[in-house]
Amino acid sequence: MQRLQQQLDKIDGRGYKAYKQLSGDYFYDNFRIHVDNIQGDPFAQPSRISIYVPRATHGLPAELWSSPCRQTALEDFLGRAVAAAIDQHVQGHRGTGHSGQIRIAISGQQILRRNAVLIHQDGIEARLLIALPADGRRALGQEAATMFCVELPKVVDAGLCYRERSLENTWQHVEQAEDQDYLRDWLDQAGAIAFVANGSILPRFSGINDRPLENGIPFLSPASLIREIELPNRGTISGMLIPRGITLIVGGGFHGKSTLLQALERGVYNHLPGDGRELVVTTPGAVKIRAEDHRSIHRVNISPFINNLPGGRDTTCFSTENASGSTSQAANIIEALECGCDCLLIDEDTSATNFMIRDQRMQQLVSPDKEPITPLLHRIRELYRDRGVSAVIVTGGSGEYLSVADRVIQLDNYQPQDVSEQARNIAGDPPVSEHPLSPWPQADRPLEAKRLDANRPPKGIRIDVREKVLLDFGRKRINLSQVEQLVDCGQSEAIGWLLHYCRERYADHPGGLIKALRQSLSDAETRGLDILPPWKVGHLALPRLYELAAAANRIRTTDRTTRP
Repeated sequence: MQRLQQQLDKIDGRGYKAYKQLSGDYFYDNFRIHVDNIQGDPFAQPSRISIYVPRATHGLPAELWSSPCRQTALEDFLGRAVAAAIDQHVQGHRGTGHSGQIRIAISGQQILRRNAVLIHQDGIEARLLIALPADGRRALGQEAATMFCVELPKVVDAGLCYRERSLENTWQHVEQAEDQDYLRDWLDQAGAIAFVANGSILPRFSGINDRPLENGIPFLSPASLIREIELPNRGTISGMLIPRGITLIVGGGFHGKSTLLQALERGVYNHLPGDGRELVVTTPGAVKIRAEDHRSIHRVNISPFINNLPGGRDTTCFSTENASGSTSQAANIIEALECGCDCLLIDEDTSATNFMIRDQRMQQLVSPDKEPITPLLHRIRELYRDRGVSAVIVTGGSGEYLSVADRVIQLDNYQPQDVSEQARNIAGDPPVSEHPLSPWPQADRPLEAKRLDANRPPKGIRIDVREKVLLDFGRKRINLSQVEQLVDCGQSEAIGWLLHYCRERYADHPGGLIKALRQSLSDAETRGLDILPPWKVGHLALPRLYELAAAANRIRTTDRTTRP
């Protein structure tokens, strides 16, 4: 640390480029840092540093990271502990631009696999962003010395050193994630697609704040759907089990239908202690499906839902740069099925009405030969019977789906009631399709490597994320704003690098697009996220296959087609 202090003394008052001299290793009493990258000016992306804390210093027992689940949870806990220590010990802004800030890439209510903190047998590595301070273009070496030599040691001590400290919160974080994984794995043997524990707090603080709503109404399962399970750490819990099949969530407006569905959407991830949804789990293959006007579709077989378009346009290999609500929702389902989806999550509020239903009066007015859409209503039971794909559908304005539902859950002031028997009494006969049903796609779509080109000459590879949902990828921008189970900026950027990695490693994969993406994701899971970018970063988070494929499917081409 003394050598670093001396260098910063020499840099003080010089041009900002003098900070480039800091690259390399520096040793403190109980840890070491490596300066990985120095920013070019105070307005550029902050500099990157890596902190290495030996095992003898951090004092964490190996049992805390003895399985992949525990390791991910522990790394998440340590990242959040570092973030809290930064808030407590770092002054923050002190000069021009971003000067004085220290950050670690941890956010949100979900526990994700990241590369912000990595723990291994020899110790802990934490990767931070540090904005080196400046006054205009003049380096503030003394301010930087305070950051490196005073504030940073306090952050490391508070966030990464646990010898002779209580590990109660650490174990709670790890064991809770372990319980959630156990509960999610149990769904399959229970013949279910979701579980919502009694006492869960599902409402969120606001539409832009994912924290639990204060004084939110605790969830309580109806007696007919309640199940008990003994978890490895928490013990016996009870809650609502949603079996496989077709489940409707009904009720009046503002009574919690969409809130329950949103909790199920996020149930594919583990959550933090105190989130309220710690024991809400969904099958890993659950995918939220919605209409998505104007999205790009590339060579997707949407004929199971849309056929006989005016002009004889082929829907077995359908492409458009400007999809309608119905064509986009059809493509979203087919693309999810390609990835192995076993549960569709659908809200009528974000669906295309003409894709969801076609009632008898409209059938009488518009003859079948004039209507190219086979609504989901006519295929939802077949999809479960023949392909084992369940569905949870929120509906409040139409009773058409009552005739195809296995169970109906009514939300009344955020409390569920099983009204399946009443629904069956009023449902009527299941609908009969007006059209011959087209077969479900079987062939794998080919991998077109040129679509996964992230190069933007003359600057080389361009992968950048704006506002979590806009991915700049080479010469194109991929809009992921309607991919609703994407929860973190780090996932979005990792998706960009995974697409690039797939093109570089598996351009000739014989299995086609989805198998190549699956293999790329498997590589990152097995070998770590560091295999993706050519330089060291600490802000990536692992996505699911469904969101990775969603990005690949939304890459626009140069071909311009008209809206159907």
